[in-house]
Amino acid sequence: MKVIGLTGGIGSGKSTVAQFLAGLGVVVIDLDKVGHEVLKKRGGAYKKVVSEFGKDILSINGEIDRVKLGRVVFYSHDALWRLNRIVHPAIDIMVEKKIREYRKKGVKAVVLEAAAMLEAGRDWQADEIWVTAAPEATVLERLKERSGYAAAEAKTRIHSQLTNEERIKQADVVIDTDCSLDELKTRVAAEWEKLLKRL
Repeated sequence: MKVIGLTGGIGSGKSTVAQFLAGLGVVVIDLDKVGHEVLKKRGGAYKKVVSEFGKDILSINGEIDRVKLGRVVFYSHDALWRLNRIVHPAIDIMVEKKIREYRKKGVKAVVLEAAAMLEAGRDWQADEIWVTAAPEATVLERLKERSGYAAAEAKTRIHSQLTNEERIKQADVVIDTDCSLDELKTRVAAEWEKLLKRL
């Protein structure tokens, strides 16, 4: 079974590509969602995160309030590092478990959709890295339309990540998303067909 790491910067079309792959019957594991799961009361990181950051990050029902936690870690590299040190191993355990289950079922390939896979040094989780990329002007337009970001805020978010060039250097497959949705769907299907031939 092949494990594909699907990554790309904010507004690069990664989630759209993941949706198209899912539409082709591909198993997609969204690591952002796994990250949410491990922070829940029954999740693998809950107790350690509360112990590390205190009860001020909890909501009324005792769950971790991700907005409150975000305020603590977003502006502090040290706090973010401490959070990642707790959360990443818990995510790894859950992902490994899911991959084992799919392998038993005879699934040919699994896609791990992960925004910061390369930044977090998690590329070892995948057999191939697929990167979505689009020019900055296109990304800025998407962020304005999708999230209502002002140009300055959008640029700050883009520049806080790896550049397209840095990601592409580490990619096995690059999907240029600067096209219509129909064209992108065609490109994704073509890459999937190529993968099936490699298998």
